[in-house]
Amino acid sequence: MRRFKIYTLGCKVNQYETEAVEEMLEGEGYILDTEEDADVVLINTCTVTNESDRKSRQIIRRHKRKNPHCKVVVFGCYAQVSQEEVAKIEGVDLVLGTKNRRELPRHLDELFKGSDQIVDVEQHAQGDPFESLAIKEVEGRTRAYMKVQDGCNQYCSYCIIPYARGFIRSRDIEDAVKEAERLGKNGFREVVLTGIHIGSYGKDLEGDLSLVDLIEAIDGVKGIDRIRLSSVEPMTITDEFLKRVKELNGFMPHFHLSLQSGATQTLKAMNRKYTPDEYRKTVKRIREYYPDAGITTDVIVGFPGETDEDFKESYDFVKEMAFSDLHVFPYSRRKNTPAAKRSDQIHGDVKKERAREMIELGNKMHHAFIEKLAGKTYPVLFEEEKDDFYFGYTPNYLRIAVRSDKNLHNRLEYVTIEGEDEGQLTGRIGKENEHGLSVL
Repeated sequence: MRRFKIYTLGCKVNQYETEAVEEMLEGEGYILDTEEDADVVLINTCTVTNESDRKSRQIIRRHKRKNPHCKVVVFGCYAQVSQEEVAKIEGVDLVLGTKNRRELPRHLDELFKGSDQIVDVEQHAQGDPFESLAIKEVEGRTRAYMKVQDGCNQYCSYCIIPYARGFIRSRDIEDAVKEAERLGKNGFREVVLTGIHIGSYGKDLEGDLSLVDLIEAIDGVKGIDRIRLSSVEPMTITDEFLKRVKELNGFMPHFHLSLQSGATQTLKAMNRKYTPDEYRKTVKRIREYYPDAGITTDVIVGFPGETDEDFKESYDFVKEMAFSDLHVFPYSRRKNTPAAKRSDQIHGDVKKERAREMIELGNKMHHAFIEKLAGKTYPVLFEEEKDDFYFGYTPNYLRIAVRSDKNLHNRLEYVTIEGEDEGQLTGRIGKENEHGLSVL
């Protein structure tokens, strides 16, 4: 039996695809093992920033040094957009992009029979079908990521991902429901619907389907108590969307609502499809339906041409939105994107300082959000145990620790939020009172 080890960089989509590739190889008789004992090492790469590219190259070279006799397979986004660069790295035996992953076992057979380096990177085309890489089992977990969409047609001026992932492609709704049913039977109680641009779900399918149709279909699956979304665009969250998900038992009110900038001119230069005012209306709409919703976001600082005034406008807007959490990224210049060609690039020191200020603001907002919820009681799905504490997540995606003598793993329990202890949110198992439970 041949042995393999796989490493993953990047987003939840990559993590899902890695688990699917693991299952594929195990189905072919391969055994998951350590890096040192593996006959083949696979690296699922990311290319969202220059740092992602650097880490991908670093890991590729490191594994060949540690295990010089193994076959090295590089796949994923970095391999898709930089196939020639990857193929030139010493020791790489197979380059496979973000397409035709099902050809992996066949290519490995060819390599072990003595084939020279194989490069199988095919460009995505309009109308390509969704490549279903389903997961049947993942042991020891309570929450499963489920890929339901791939590709992006947005072409934001700073982003290389549409070139790495191709045009939008949606998973067949019946196929998605079947995977959710398998996960429910295997003990998972929560699924996270993920994709590159999940708000576009259904636009390439027949029957006028949308993301909310998919959510409704999965909400009825036995064993699945919770449904979450990965990052969504603000224009996806319409009044109709909120009306429909509010009627569901399983939809969790955490919205990772992509922002990137709160400055009007910067958003326009980024080729984002909304204005700050439209974004503001979406946030207001969410809080009308879910007053305690967790609303998180990503912000890029130091985008080309971002003036001090633009940064202040973005900073003030972020502060006004009072996000529950904030991810901050200094702009990363990606070759062959429109933003990379601009002459008004921002100096690294300026980007670093703006990132520091925005991160500090994000920390303040996070603490303020927790303080607002102190004393409230929410259902928590517990996922892990460490040092007599059980850790789980509230509906609005706050990680909370509870001390308990009984086994809480994969259990839903009502928890009353107490506060923070050295940065960790803490609570106690709650009890229903005369006023009922304060739940989302």
